[in-house]
Amino acid sequence: MSYTIQEISKVLNARLVGKATHSIQHLLIDSRNIVASPNTLFIAIRGERQDGHKFIDDLYKKGIGNFVVEVLPENYKDYSEACFLVVLNTVMALHQLAAYHRNQFSYPVIGITGSNGKTIVKEWFYHAMQTQKNIVRSPKSFNSQVGVPLSVWLMNSTYDLAVFEAGISMPGEMEKLEKIIQPTIGLITNIGESHQENFTNYKQKAFEKLKLFKHSQLLVYCRDNELIHEVIKNDPELSNKKCYTWSVKSDADLKIYAKTKNQLHTTLQIEFDNQAEEITIPFTDNASIENASHVIALISSLGYKISDFKKQLESIPPIAMRLELKTGINRCTLINDSYNSDLNSLNIALHYLDQQNQHKRKILFLSDILQSGKVQKQLYEDVSNLLSKYNIDELIGIGTAISSQQNIFNLEKKFYSTTNKFLEEFEPKKYSDSAILLKGSRSFEFEKISSVLEEKVHRTILEINLNALVNNLNYFKSLLKPETKIMVMVKALSYGSGTHEIANILQYQRVDYLGVAFADEGVALRDAGIKLPIIVMNPELNSFELMIRYKLEPEIYSFLVLKQFTDTAIALGVKEYPIHIKIDTGMHRLGFMASESESLINELKKNKLVKVASIFSHLAASDEDIHDQFTEEQIEQFNAISRKIIDQLGYFTIRHILNSAGIERFPKGQFDMVRLGIGLYGISSLANTNLANVSTFKSTVIQIKQVAKDNTIGYNRKGKATKEMHIAIIPVGYADGLNRHLSNGKGKLYINGYIVPIVGNICMDMCIADITGCIINEGDEVIIFGKELPVAEMANILKTIPYEIFTGISTRVKRVYFQE
Repeated sequence: MSYTIQEISKVLNARLVGKATHSIQHLLIDSRNIVASPNTLFIAIRGERQDGHKFIDDLYKKGIGNFVVEVLPENYKDYSEACFLVVLNTVMALHQLAAYHRNQFSYPVIGITGSNGKTIVKEWFYHAMQTQKNIVRSPKSFNSQVGVPLSVWLMNSTYDLAVFEAGISMPGEMEKLEKIIQPTIGLITNIGESHQENFTNYKQKAFEKLKLFKHSQLLVYCRDNELIHEVIKNDPELSNKKCYTWSVKSDADLKIYAKTKNQLHTTLQIEFDNQAEEITIPFTDNASIENASHVIALISSLGYKISDFKKQLESIPPIAMRLELKTGINRCTLINDSYNSDLNSLNIALHYLDQQNQHKRKILFLSDILQSGKVQKQLYEDVSNLLSKYNIDELIGIGTAISSQQNIFNLEKKFYSTTNKFLEEFEPKKYSDSAILLKGSRSFEFEKISSVLEEKVHRTILEINLNALVNNLNYFKSLLKPETKIMVMVKALSYGSGTHEIANILQYQRVDYLGVAFADEGVALRDAGIKLPIIVMNPELNSFELMIRYKLEPEIYSFLVLKQFTDTAIALGVKEYPIHIKIDTGMHRLGFMASESESLINELKKNKLVKVASIFSHLAASDEDIHDQFTEEQIEQFNAISRKIIDQLGYFTIRHILNSAGIERFPKGQFDMVRLGIGLYGISSLANTNLANVSTFKSTVIQIKQVAKDNTIGYNRKGKATKEMHIAIIPVGYADGLNRHLSNGKGKLYINGYIVPIVGNICMDMCIADITGCIINEGDEVIIFGKELPVAEMANILKTIPYEIFTGISTRVKRVYFQE
């Protein structure tokens, strides 16, 4: 469906400026996700630190000509082919346009809200119902104030049912989402801790969430949730609605409870209208049982027989709500997103693939797209357009449907009828130095392809949560003035987390600078396609030529370094090369002393081969309040010296002194830029912050055995069984980064909900845990540090700092990155 500019202008009550020549099919709010089409409308949203209006010029040059703005660009007349719709608030305009689009369709719309389980319930309902209905649904967890309107925009006449989730973080938000979704059927999952900081109590949160169903005809919920039930029954509007409930124990339309449970499956007993049905689901945890019960109740509320969906419900898949990035064979990067395949999720995954700047070559493995509601020719033409948009180099198509449409694709390609056919012909040497995306429906078992393409390493991994990393970046941004720039330190493998993988995310998030310790770290980032300015903090004298060749900017901390870099600049014929002057204000490591400032100014003023891009210093103890006076003195000294240098140079120069702790504790020292380091990875100098855990060091139990009383365990017989003991052997040792000082009960591990002690000496490649009295099995996941066992606690035991633990994780430990 498309709309004319004039029609949209009327909907938004906008002032139309420019040429209104195109109809609109696509909405764009993020200039990084560009769809270069004359039928695209860019909505310039103002955020806390980014303003979409700043990217209009770049978008216009790339082929976007239609814009919703709050203010016209000063040079708007230069955009002769552009059309601007001027509104008071662009977010509200997005909401209004999505609501108008929603009103064009009369088929049922299901709205799902709650604290937890929204995405899983939505995806499992889709899995069960996709053979009965052609369903449009929210991509992944698009449930925010901008995610919901973009989801609703996906509605078109080929669908006959819609399912959208809605999430809120504060009062007053749900009314806005209700006007967009306008659900005819509602389901609320539960009320929990998520976003509780903005609500006075759980009751208020339940009341706010239930506003989504103000005009719904049917409301589905669990009768056992007394809070939800109470709010519904006491609300004048909700109490008069038709409700459909399920319960484990109370009177309800459905009674659903776990009849039997083993290690892998749960058999649910479903009782209704003096009838009974059994469904065995492939999950045993309480959350999954609750989510499956919501799905069963929702299906039943629509008038369907549960028995007709037995096969689908018994095959509900684990929902991998994340893209996993791993090291592949032959220097490849492997992205696994193979739990489902549809056009919306394909677009999201391809966008993530496009961010992998470390590889020029991009390969897509794609299965048949099932139940799209489109005729195959149109469906795969849409796929082909997406592949062109993201400049995919090679397509490996698997399935009879995609194979039948292979002539549509104009790129390097090969097709197989089944996954097994591909594996029979698989040749590892054909895949090298490429970014590879696996995108397949679950029935195609792409995990088999992942297995042969993934580099084989041992079972101990460091898992990096890129969503948490971005959350932490945004937390620190929220502490800054809008004009303050941000530099992120990615030295020492980004504190053990990786190189280009982290830098790619930071480049996408538009940080201003990256910082590395040595030139070779910067060279590796340039080779991986990183284009951000990079400062080398510890430049070695023999690396200057290399730095200039790779456009790396040196820290200059002494007259000798300044002279030798100037000599290199003369030899290479460069002028006004950006440098960064380090001032020693009390750290007494690298840097010019205050007494050297006059001589430094004189040298800089007469040197035309370099230009000072920034002046900075290093705080010595910003994380310890006992030294706050000293930190204040450092900031004051830096302000005086740097101001003196800038006044003499006669041009603007960035100033920066704050590190992660400084950002949190000394806001007046922001100057023009800050340097974010360990804080990005979830380590704070404050007791309570909104920082999230980024890195999880984990392994697997490979053997369990019983040890008799008085037997010894491990090297030097340091571990002793004072009674009959059960032990677990885990393939992680000091060669992986598990410090040997954690031996003999000092260190703890988290396994299957239990915190258990390490027993005996830690070996080079293994350690042993005392699991006596615990229900733990071979194959269970082991957390060495992470959310369950914070790295700060391990650092306290070792009397060190998290930096040392992060950077001590061996390179033989595979880094696995995931992002929702």
